[in-house]
Amino acid sequence: MAKYLVTGAAGFIARRLIERLADRGDEVVGIDNLNDAYDVRLKLWRLESLKKCHGFTFVKDDLCRQGVFDDLHKEHKGFDGVIHLAARAGVRQAVEIPHVYLETNSNGTLNVLEWCRHTGVGKMILASTSSIYGANPPLPTPETADSSHPLQIYAASKKGAEAMTYVYHHLFGIDATVFRFFTVYGPAGRPDMVMFRFCQWVTEGKLVKVTGNGTQMRGFTYVDDIVSGLIAGLKPVGYEIINLGGHETITINELLHKIETLVGNKAMVEYIEKNPADADANWADVSKAKVLLGWEPKVSLDEGIANLVNWYMEQRAWASQVLTP
Repeated sequence: MAKYLVTGAAGFIARRLIERLADRGDEVVGIDNLNDAYDVRLKLWRLESLKKCHGFTFVKDDLCRQGVFDDLHKEHKGFDGVIHLAARAGVRQAVEIPHVYLETNSNGTLNVLEWCRHTGVGKMILASTSSIYGANPPLPTPETADSSHPLQIYAASKKGAEAMTYVYHHLFGIDATVFRFFTVYGPAGRPDMVMFRFCQWVTEGKLVKVTGNGTQMRGFTYVDDIVSGLIAGLKPVGYEIINLGGHETITINELLHKIETLVGNKAMVEYIEKNPADADANWADVSKAKVLLGWEPKVSLDEGIANLVNWYMEQRAWASQVLTP
């Protein structure tokens, strides 16, 4: 049994990660400030579902607060590692409030690294993003592709977090696995992401807004596959940047059609102007993850989308009210 700190514990990926760690007998302390970056009802539902997890303790606090880790250390010691998932996410909102993204994603990461340094926590996993590859990466995209031309401050702040993590590996020997996630989806996902929005909008007969012409392509990654990668990444690697992405790609128009079929409704669609913060395509080269970690995605798009739609239907009474900006 090991003991881990999971930041962003009320988040989409963190919920499944904590469940998996608890199932194998690990002790988990989760921290989250429950901010209103998106509808808090989703975060509260996830936390409620985690109450059944033996060995899980939740701490409501802000990673950017001065002294947060001093307070944490008074109550919780002896961690084997930290899985740093806390972040201000979303490429479009980052254009409107860039300072919040920089504070959370860069300064918050620095606080985590300082805590590792001063308490002797030797293992860190950092959640990064495929957005870091910019506008026109090679497809499928390897980790060696250019990541110095991000399209918005969200990706830029994650680039800064990656660089700081390397510094702490170099200076203080922290073993660090940096994962670049490619468009994660699944039950209880973020309501600002296309999967949740389409599911709600089509089910409830709302107008479906599609940015651009819908031909943009995504390599969606099911949340359980991401969690399997995170757990595999707890092994010692030194310092490595590793893609985690799905093995199937789909256009936004094709995705909408699949959801229409599963829900049984025809969407009312409005095509709106493409946001300059959005990339036209993403698709991960995950050969490095297979070699280093023995990881590869397993959940098909058809299975994953059906799981999301089924979850929504089960939770429809409240999920239909969730704000989908």
